[in-house]
Amino acid sequence: MDVTTSPTTKPKPRPRPQVMRLTEAAATRVRELTARTDSEIVGLRVGIKNGGCAGQSYTVEYAHDIKPTDEVVEDKGVKILVDPKAVLFLLGTEMDYKTDKMSAQFVFNNPNQTSACGCGESVQLTPAKIDG
Repeated sequence: MDVTTSPTTKPKPRPRPQVMRLTEAAATRVRELTARTDSEIVGLRVGIKNGGCAGQSYTVEYAHDIKPTDEVVEDKGVKILVDPKAVLFLLGTEMDYKTDKMSAQFVFNNPNQTSACGCGESVQLTPAKIDG
């Protein structure tokens, strides 16, 4: 008899994939932002909102608390809270922080992004396909 199907043992749950990961630059920037706020911050909340030329855009805001429905991502010593409605759109995303002469911003390298507008402010995303 196979141990994983024995009536006396429970099947092991499949490990959940981490929704997002951060580059070292993004983690450093999150630490800087949370350290210099006037109020208690538990991390950054990341989500998706409808709007813009391509249909959707990323949102990043301070998180003062962890909601029961938040997907909590802990990476490189910082917390990112993902809005539950955005999880399938962000699955597999790498969050980076880039600076150049004209701007400094979080950048999302998202395998679920199918297109982006010319100005770079909005994107079109499809939900990730989950096996099983």
